[in-house]
Amino acid sequence: MTATKYNARDVIFQIEDLGTPNTWIQIAGIDTFSKGHEEETTDTTDFGSEGQAESQKMQIGKTLQLEGKRMQDQATGALDPGQAEVEALAELLGDDSLGRIRFHAPGDTTWEIWTAHVSLGDQGGGNNDKVSWSATFTRSGASTTAAIV
Repeated sequence: MTATKYNARDVIFQIEDLGTPNTWIQIAGIDTFSKGHEEETTDTTDFGSEGQAESQKMQIGKTLQLEGKRMQDQATGALDPGQAEVEALAELLGDDSLGRIRFHAPGDTTWEIWTAHVSLGDQGGGNNDKVSWSATFTRSGASTTAAIV
């Protein structure tokens, strides 16, 4: 196998329809994404550590930030279905605030699937801009995968 670079614009992002499980809606208008990683550690240093710090990783966290342009149907005023679903999920609380997002890069044979809650970013723009749109998904639990069909 020869590893090759791929275009960020070819990564696909979809959100699960809140009312219809296993129905996925592509999120349009994305021009930038960033997958973040974090971890929590605990200090395991004790007197037997002989002055050398010791620690262990205890928790892994992941975020996915999507940024782009707000997409709206000029005839109806309806927001892009994927962006609308993200915004609907962002309004929910508690257990209801968890939805699923999936994504894959070109050549992948599986989707990476997260159960996550979402926070919307600021929207706006200047005189010569298109209106911006962004959302940050915070994974809850471990990732899963499913075959791309």
